[in-house]
Amino acid sequence: MSEEQSTIPGGGLMAFEAVVNGPDGSFPVSGGLDPAFSELADVFQSHFENGEELGASVCVTLGGRVVADLWGGYADAARARRWERDTICNAMSVSKAFTAACLHLLADRGLVDLDAPVARYWPEFGANGKENIPVSWLTDQRAGLPALADDLWPGAIFDWEAMTRALAEQAPLVKPGESAAYHIRTSGFLIGEVVRRVSGLSIDQFLRREITEPFRIDFHFGLTDEEISRTADFQAAKEGTLLDPSLFDKDSLMARAGRQMPVSLDYNGEEYRRAVIPSSNGHGNARAVARFYAILANRGELEGRRLLSAGAIERARTEQHRQTEVVLGRTYRQGVGFLLNTPGDFPVGPNSGAFGVHGMGGALGMCDPEAKLSFGYIDNKMHTVSGLGPRAQNLLRSVYAAIQ
Repeated sequence: MSEEQSTIPGGGLMAFEAVVNGPDGSFPVSGGLDPAFSELADVFQSHFENGEELGASVCVTLGGRVVADLWGGYADAARARRWERDTICNAMSVSKAFTAACLHLLADRGLVDLDAPVARYWPEFGANGKENIPVSWLTDQRAGLPALADDLWPGAIFDWEAMTRALAEQAPLVKPGESAAYHIRTSGFLIGEVVRRVSGLSIDQFLRREITEPFRIDFHFGLTDEEISRTADFQAAKEGTLLDPSLFDKDSLMARAGRQMPVSLDYNGEEYRRAVIPSSNGHGNARAVARFYAILANRGELEGRRLLSAGAIERARTEQHRQTEVVLGRTYRQGVGFLLNTPGDFPVGPNSGAFGVHGMGGALGMCDPEAKLSFGYIDNKMHTVSGLGPRAQNLLRSVYAAIQ
């Protein structure tokens, strides 16, 4: 491994360049970091050295200031494209945090009451026993709609009207308000439709206009040609990493949740990348995720611009319940659209007030308001089906070691 460091003009970070020798070739690593976070760079490189990583990025902010921003490896399995500074990748369920933030923004403006029935804003939803489901249950896995009651066609996931109409018409599969059931795909349609009914904008339009463009956050639903051109491809690290529904009992909630996905779903295909599936196909990089969470870590404000009130941040990280959800069997302290620090299934540092969302395959976005810390990690060699992956945990441990 060879390294060179020099000061980035105006950035306050040391430039970082390295070539990491892995078991089957070398991997370039680039970026910048505060020297106090050199252990983070070591851990990041070790994942390439051990053959665990193909391409990835990691970013950390403290008090809204970037203290580490690293990227490396390759954007495709053939290693024909390097992972560059502006490479983006499917963030899977890390996307749920961005969707939740759109809803919190409307609530902060007094346009949505999180405790009011969903049917107040989406009248068709109030059918078949769903009349009194509050908006907040759409965000904390208690709405009872983890899958469609009746299968649509494979590929229906790409049809917004079909998905939202089916969800509005059906009865809950799990009793609302009691058992938590992970809304893997459906939560984005449910929250997104409330956002659309209230704002008049689709969730991708609302996110761009109100959050990502004003705050210069490179995270997107429904990619453009330019964004597709710099998107990294997924590679499954092992069989089952992509959660093929056929791996599960056909009557399980997990299998039912996937039946609206195309047969032989291609996460790298143009149709998937252009679609708006706000629970699981947002695309971005670690810098975008860390910048987003920097807003939340700093009481809703970044660089003199406010997104959310401090009260909205506190509502987002208020514990709604602590249950073992019935789809994948994971135990979480659940906030309003975010997971709260939970030993075991979501361990994100020493402070109980830390919160965020992880994604299938290993990605993670989180913040710790007590430490004014934000963290983003996005990878394209997926290594975990469920729960917080070991690479993100290794990186985050090194961050806390540095700040403590």
